[in-house]
Amino acid sequence: MAGQRYGTRIVATAGTLAVVAYAAVAMLQILVWNPLAAAPGLSLTEIHEAMSAAGEGVFAPGVIGFLLVGPLIAAFLLIAARRPDATPTATTLGYLGLLAAGAGAYFLASFGPGMAIADTFLIGGADAAPAGWILIGVSTLSALTFAGIGALVAFRGRTGRRALPAT
Repeated sequence: MAGQRYGTRIVATAGTLAVVAYAAVAMLQILVWNPLAAAPGLSLTEIHEAMSAAGEGVFAPGVIGFLLVGPLIAAFLLIAARRPDATPTATTLGYLGLLAAGAGAYFLASFGPGMAIADTFLIGGADAAPAGWILIGVSTLSALTFAGIGALVAFRGRTGRRALPAT
């Protein structure tokens, strides 16, 4: 039982760090890397000035506020992992689900700023910097892993056989 608690806390700590890193990369992608890649040769200040002159907003407070929801949920999961009935499997599923949901959060947080850049510089609204694709890849891998673990847990519950190794 003590080993399970220790494993749960390690998973929760790693999961929280992963979610915070995901949110930080998403913020940098939306607010720094993508604008710089979309308008090569201009500084971030020059990009913001051009956007303001075109009547477009930068949206930084909204992006930051929106993307802080994931780390707040991760902190809640970290606290919940301290419960005596918390298991490494359930904790892992919680964090994988949160990372999988990150793709939707990233899309919603980046939509307004991406359109503002597109309208200002008369370009497409897609990501110009590669970090967005990395975030989508992490979310996809998390969703697939979530589904695989979920299927194993369901199989174990249906047959009464242990589909996962004891932790």
